[in-house]
Amino acid sequence: MTDPIERIAAALERLAPPRAAPADPLAYPAYVWRGDTLSAARAFAPVPLDRIFGLAAQKQALLDNLTRLAGGAAAHDVLLWGARGTGKSALVKSCTGAVQAGGAALALVEVIGTGLDTLPDLFAQIATAPRAFAIFIDDLGFDAASDARALRSMLDGGAEARPANARLFVTSNRRHLVPQNLEEQADAINPRDVVDDNLALADRFGLSLGFHVIDQDTYLGIVAGYAQALDLPFDATDAVGWATRRGSRSGRVAWHYIVDLAGQHGKTVG
Repeated sequence: MTDPIERIAAALERLAPPRAAPADPLAYPAYVWRGDTLSAARAFAPVPLDRIFGLAAQKQALLDNLTRLAGGAAAHDVLLWGARGTGKSALVKSCTGAVQAGGAALALVEVIGTGLDTLPDLFAQIATAPRAFAIFIDDLGFDAASDARALRSMLDGGAEARPANARLFVTSNRRHLVPQNLEEQADAINPRDVVDDNLALADRFGLSLGFHVIDQDTYLGIVAGYAQALDLPFDATDAVGWATRRGSRSGRVAWHYIVDLAGQHGKTVG
């Protein structure tokens, strides 16, 4: 006689919807990876690259690296680190869109959630595709160096690393991804070992791009660029007041000001 638990499990299996088939890795400009299946992104509409202001050096370095990756040449895994709202995520998407617009065989794959242990499954699905993939991991951080060891092996030194047609593009508010624990260093027999362990992940990225808090002139330049692109009048004093009330100046704050300004003038923004 069949065990009741087995019968219940079988019934639930029959009721569960079948797993969606993986999306064609050659058909879409962007995908989402949630740990088991490659899905087409519903809408990939990156900000045009010429609307990313105040990040000329970071923009050129990232664009060059993505162009090499798309062309089948050697390319780096990239860490984009720094202050919140300074354009790290937007720049990855915009540079990817710009390379795609040039006709290159490149796709973005955004990894959703914290299932980094499933990345080998993703790599298996895309390794043989005649296309390059920018694997995008947004806002990554670890509580301890031990949590990051699987990713460290994937980047450099593991038995099964990411395939040649895929590179990681990781954003983080922390330069070294792992917080510095002064108490742990003080208790260690060799404090330098603790420091080296904490820095080991960030050191594996061939390209590290810093994003910093901007000054008022740069902030107003970003606002002016958006306003010109959207044909919106703006008052510099009002724009500064908006940033002051939010306690920071950044590209994100500038965009939020533009959205509010567009609403006041009855316009929509993309």
